[in-house]
Amino acid sequence: MALWLDEQIWGHRIHPQSPWLIFLECLTVAEYFHRKGTLLDEQGSYYPLVFHPLRRMHLRNILWNNDVIKDLENERADSNTNWTTWLAWMNENAQNLNDNDFSYLKPRFEKFSDFAFLVGMLRDASVEGESNKRWTSRFVFPFGASAIYEDATLDGKRDYVNFTRTGELLYLMLCRSASAPELRPYLTHFLAGDNQWNKLLQVLEKAPEENGVERKHSYLPYKAHPSFDRLGEDWLRLFELRLPNFDVLNHLVTMGAFHVMLYHLQVAAAWRGKKERITFLCEVVAPKKTLVRELSVINFQENNSLSGEAIQAYLTQITSSDDWLAAMQLRTQQDQYSKCVEILKKEIWWDIEEYEGAEDPAQLLEFIRDKAQHRHQQHAGEVHRSYGRLVGLVSRRATTKFRYAPTDSFLKTLIFANVPQRMELKEFFHLLFERYGLVFSEREAKQVIEEEDYESKPFAANAARLEARLSSLGLLRRLSDGCAYIINPHGLE
Repeated sequence: MALWLDEQIWGHRIHPQSPWLIFLECLTVAEYFHRKGTLLDEQGSYYPLVFHPLRRMHLRNILWNNDVIKDLENERADSNTNWTTWLAWMNENAQNLNDNDFSYLKPRFEKFSDFAFLVGMLRDASVEGESNKRWTSRFVFPFGASAIYEDATLDGKRDYVNFTRTGELLYLMLCRSASAPELRPYLTHFLAGDNQWNKLLQVLEKAPEENGVERKHSYLPYKAHPSFDRLGEDWLRLFELRLPNFDVLNHLVTMGAFHVMLYHLQVAAAWRGKKERITFLCEVVAPKKTLVRELSVINFQENNSLSGEAIQAYLTQITSSDDWLAAMQLRTQQDQYSKCVEILKKEIWWDIEEYEGAEDPAQLLEFIRDKAQHRHQQHAGEVHRSYGRLVGLVSRRATTKFRYAPTDSFLKTLIFANVPQRMELKEFFHLLFERYGLVFSEREAKQVIEEEDYESKPFAANAARLEARLSSLGLLRRLSDGCAYIINPHGLE
């Protein structure tokens, strides 16, 4: 087995993944427990998380493994001929099913063209469609429970390319948030799928739906954490806005990935022994290079190194333990080495067959540190940069280096999640700083930047640019009293 080390710190497992795919994976877990009647309730059993996600292979074959339907429509044959041809084709070509009979569909439609139109319309409602060419990894927009299913390989087995298990961690974070009881009715209503789109998907399904293979071993190391509570609070406030149609989902997706990123950084900082809080010096993009941009680049690099430093700190904790120190007091180097191998097997489930060096504890430890760092950089070490870019916090716009430069859509999500009614701009800056560590204005910057590096003027200009930007988006209004107020168009006035 590979080193079980990142998993000890953050859980099994936190990997780079698109925010929408994290959300869809989270929904596969939520949908199962919704069926069980225990949504967002671990019932005191914190490990293992065991669930049976649905596969919905009839629906997926119809939507994604069914290009022949376009050809039939172009041939303009009569409806019965098209049904006969299509059913025969599906009987030969449908995959990963025990029963390739799709004849249940014909009585549900007046004409074959109605069926083809519905399939085309639902295909257009795909999520991450451009990045997933394989038909078993295509996902329809989550209109309700009927749209939720797990990722699969071409032979129908569970795949971890799109669903890396981070969505399972997101579900567990929601379960363990203080807002779980208040969130439950909203998620229950969403999963009930009492809307026309979900009912259209049900028309294509063959009942009863087959149960998926058992999934287990998801592991979140902490029963409680402040990041879990903030995640739950933000999702709850977004649901409470009661946005029209499915508009809330984009914001849930963004905040879900953002809070996983915050959790990743905050846990890394704790293991690293960093006493200062995690902060993000945010540049509102200026025409020319500014001090804010320079400091934001440095800030990003410091935050980005935290998780790798946490890995090394975890190993240092092992080598500082009483067991390791006792091993180093053994009489011979071979005895020391054997005991150290035993400790590493116990602590990080390491397979010694990977090691081909000398039987020397120092060389062994150097090997483990290098291997752990290499593995980390390929997966969990990419979370901060990857998630930051995908949610709209991190950017390289107008420069070659990453820094924090929030997009309009990310700013809008922050406002929707935090401003239930109008809020004075300075109060909004303070709220973002206290809640997430986001820094825009001079008052907050002064609290986190060393005195010799701090200048108020660039941050005042940065705040002014943000004010102008929010005003152009219709999210800020300056009143006659000279005060600027953040406006949530869906909040309370």
